Amino acid sequence: MGSLIISLNTVWVLLTGAMVFLMEGGFAALEAGFVRSKNAMNVVMKVFMDSSLGILGFFLVGFAVMFGPNWMGILGTGGFALRGVSFLSGLPPWALWFFEAGFAIAMVSIVSGAVAERMRFSPYMVFAFLGTALIYPVAGHWVWGPGGWLGALGMRDYAGSAVVHAAGGAAALAAIILLGPRRGKYNADGSANVLPASNLPLAAAGAFILWFGWFGFNAGSSLAATNSDISLVAANTLIASAVGGVLGTLWTMLKYKKADPSMTINGVLAGLVAVTAPCAYVSPAGAAAIGLVAGVLVVEAVGWVDRAHLDDPVGAVAVHGFGGAFGTLSVGLFAIKGGLFYGGGLHSLLIQALGLVCVAGWSFVATYGLFYLLKRTVGIRVSADEEDQGLDIGEHGVPAYAHGWTEPNVFPSDLSQGYPQVVRHAVTATDAAEGG
Repeated sequence: MGSLIISLNTVWVLLTGAMVFLMEGGFAALEAGFVRSKNAMNVVMKVFMDSSLGILGFFLVGFAVMFGPNWMGILGTGGFALRGVSFLSGLPPWALWFFEAGFAIAMVSIVSGAVAERMRFSPYMVFAFLGTALIYPVAGHWVWGPGGWLGALGMRDYAGSAVVHAAGGAAALAAIILLGPRRGKYNADGSANVLPASNLPLAAAGAFILWFGWFGFNAGSSLAATNSDISLVAANTLIASAVGGVLGTLWTMLKYKKADPSMTINGVLAGLVAVTAPCAYVSPAGAAAIGLVAGVLVVEAVGWVDRAHLDDPVGAVAVHGFGGAFGTLSVGLFAIKGGLFYGGGLHSLLIQALGLVCVAGWSFVATYGLFYLLKRTVGIRVSADEEDQGLDIGEHGVPAYAHGWTEPNVFPSDLSQGYPQVVRHAVTATDAAEGG
């Protein structure tokens, strides 16, 4: 019977891990839809680096830092490249690594959209590797690793509102502070200009892919098909996301007299982010309340970030930073066992608050330090001319969309010669016509 249970749990973790990895397709589509067409391929390429360099970083270093033998509750010290690792959480080590790798690359993918349209590709590759090798795994060890100090204090983060989302939002915030806003985003008087998304239906499709993958993200975190909590986790995930989408829509209708599609999308995502920590600890009614707050919070947070002149093209700080922070704290409010609203007092809420500050603070400081070093050495921002032209051509030599070409067969075999000037102008003109 024991071997059968291990086999069932292994299959469950592998299947849900594949769902988590599919979320990278969601990130790619969501971010490509939210940015201008002249930068769509660039942001997709950043997500590809999250998914390839990030996986290598987590394989070579990150998994050992996160789950290796504990050193003072701070980090793991063994199992690099999975050498010498035996069963963990009752699973073969490769199965656990496969599942957890999806979480690591999800954290860095939060940043890819926030830095879109003005960050150089090569320094982003450095972040994609180090983010999964060191930044994310250290915080992960504190909460989920063997002997991690926050986990030992009693912090609860079932699937990562803090470890993945608040950490990713904090990293995104650090990055955009150092990068500065896109050209033309803010006027001299401080007012903001709208830089329209190139393809909202594509962004919506990406959100649905993320929505689907999230059931693997949350329910898979049981690490066991035999865990009876997985049905409650899945139900709470669906309820919170649905309520978040409704409130994101209604709140924009009340504030702006329009049902803003981007806020419906981000409302759903905010509900998902917020319920990720408490999904196994709250009732469906609690999940609905969490989604309600998250849906309103994300709309307000987008405004706060914009008024602070922190240019975030996809709303990563609002969705993941604010949503992850609220989700982490909601465990201390809505958890049936120990939550403030269930007579548990302040103890759990204070531990959750401490964990949130430490996890988000570490991610912010570490990312800020890395980006500052890159900025002072190799540089992190493209030139003004390249930003105006678009990073698809400047960084990769191809436009994302064929409608940017005036001559379909003009495609030089030697890319070192660059594209003909007429093609570059055609691409820029097309974006200008779209508001890009």
